[in-house]
Amino acid sequence: MSGSEEHEAAPVVEAAQPTQVEMPFAVGQGTPITEPPKDLYIPPDALEVFLEAFEGPLDLLLYLIKRQNLDILDIPIARITEQYMSYIDMMQNLKLELAAEYLVMAAMLAEIKSRMLLPRPRKEEDPESDPRAELVRRLQEYERFKKAAADIDELPRQEREWFDVVLDFERDRQQQPLPEVALDAVLDAFRDVLRRADMFADHRVQRETLSLRERMSVVLSRANNERFTPFQDFFTVSEGRAGVVVTLIAILELLKEALIEIVQNGEHEPIYVKLVA
Repeated sequence: MSGSEEHEAAPVVEAAQPTQVEMPFAVGQGTPITEPPKDLYIPPDALEVFLEAFEGPLDLLLYLIKRQNLDILDIPIARITEQYMSYIDMMQNLKLELAAEYLVMAAMLAEIKSRMLLPRPRKEEDPESDPRAELVRRLQEYERFKKAAADIDELPRQEREWFDVVLDFERDRQQQPLPEVALDAVLDAFRDVLRRADMFADHRVQRETLSLRERMSVVLSRANNERFTPFQDFFTVSEGRAGVVVTLIAILELLKEALIEIVQNGEHEPIYVKLVA
């Protein structure tokens, strides 16, 4: 027998068509259960528990299409309709309450199946006139939203991946009294002002008219009743000893008349002046 004859006599192996396996509704001890036991007695008033496997008819259709690796743009309506109706019948046999959307989708699949069986004119043989076009559009849109929802669910979420830490503690509302200012501290601060005033002294001899009341007004204008002003800010060292002495006397007179107050945070700390509210 020649090689050509052997080639012609070789058996032809056809590719196995994908077959659908019946989807079990439960698994007991590793064994899938596709039918409820016939001797199972369920009282009429028994508790009914409905475990939602799909979020809607589109979710069920998308599951059936992906499980068999079908092209969503070329759906075999007859096969998908048969599988869809098998799932509906199984839910009815289990006495599970069906949502109205599942029945509406079943009617839509039956309509599409019947329209595809009818002959169509040649002018309607374009893709837009395909009876499956609307169903494909809805499935693609649902798949996009489902993918977006899954991506959002993977984001870190409060009370799931991370939690707020709240610490409650009592605040100390006690106001500590300001320390009293010793006279030696005032003299030390004034001595520092005098030392800086000597740096601006010159040999010009002239009579300067210095008014204590006017200097008291200047001190009052520089002081503030909402914030503390440094003691040194009231002195203008360029005026020399006479100017800073008059300013010190004005501050002491205002302190004596209780128009200002002098505070210090601690020994050898800066001195501040504030108007009395």
